[in-house]
Amino acid sequence: MFYVLRDATGQISSLHRDPVVGAQTLAEDHPEVRQFMGLDSEQQQFASLDASFLRVLEDLIDALIRRNVLCITDLPMEAQLKLFDRKHFREGVSAHALNLFNPGGGRSPESNTVIAEWKDLSE
Repeated sequence: MFYVLRDATGQISSLHRDPVVGAQTLAEDHPEVRQFMGLDSEQQQFASLDASFLRVLEDLIDALIRRNVLCITDLPMEAQLKLFDRKHFREGVSAHALNLFNPGGGRSPESNTVIAEWKDLSE
């Protein structure tokens, strides 16, 4: 349950979890509450779907190039530049990302271990 205050036009101007003088109560899933919080904006949903689909297309193009089905130079120059720009941006973002599972910068601790003697443990 939320407590909402409205402006002169009747639009929600603030949202509170605790009771506020003059506030109206609305359920958390009320359409106006969801809209105020930006959860149901059709534009946001489309933007999110478009971004996900764009990533799928990038991965598809990368896979086709790796398998020599498509050559990057087969694409128009504008498309090549856009793909390179996005790829470099993604690489830059991931290079600066917090890496909690692999703090060694791409190498696991096991990859730094040298086994001096091999023993067959199945015996």
